[in-house]
Amino acid sequence: MRLEVVLSPLLYESRRLKAGHVTVAVDVLRATSAICAAFKAGADAVLPLASLEALPDMARRGFVVCAEREGKKMPGARLGNSPLEYLSCDLRGSTLAFSTTNGTVAILRARDSEQLVVGAFANLDALTSRLSAEARDVVVLCSGWKGAPSIEDTLLAGALYDGLQRRGRCEPVDDATLMAHTLWLSARADLYAFCQRATHVQRLQRLGYDADVRWALQADTCPVVPYYRSQTEMLHVV
Repeated sequence: MRLEVVLSPLLYESRRLKAGHVTVAVDVLRATSAICAAFKAGADAVLPLASLEALPDMARRGFVVCAEREGKKMPGARLGNSPLEYLSCDLRGSTLAFSTTNGTVAILRARDSEQLVVGAFANLDALTSRLSAEARDVVVLCSGWKGAPSIEDTLLAGALYDGLQRRGRCEPVDDATLMAHTLWLSARADLYAFCQRATHVQRLQRLGYDADVRWALQADTCPVVPYYRSQTEMLHVV
């Protein structure tokens, strides 16, 4: 199997692997971590949305409205983008309408993939095991921050590549994969300490979300693999 890392949604269309691959959408801080947390809290499905305009209608239709911009929960939303907030809720039987600054952009950018799943440190082992068993090519699509690469998403890409290598043959397609793996090897002993200079980590800490950062950098807290179902245009878990 081959693996390619795309450091920003703006680069997705220029990727080398064009067909027959699994796309892993990643936004460690915090959308894909929050999605994993939502399913652990019992959610049935998550509808990713690009804009906020549809959210009032979604609320009228019975969706749980979840919305974040610039790291902050939006007015009128029940939940924002904090995975710890999701874990504190009983979401059993709920369908979430979910819109964020970066994560939903990446998910929707890749929704035409033959297979699209969501990745975070929270589901790293479950995700690695599934991808290894399927043995298809993998494109890791990092959300970054407004089109720019981010340390935390790049680290997750490197960790995923490292895990797939350990489970069998996995060939890097591009230098971005090698860069991500090198970064991961440098950081894995203490991700939280390594990420202290990351701009999005600092942004969330200023907003009072250091606990979210610490949680999102822990591995295997939510052993689920959310996948995008084109028929429903939602994320589900098996």
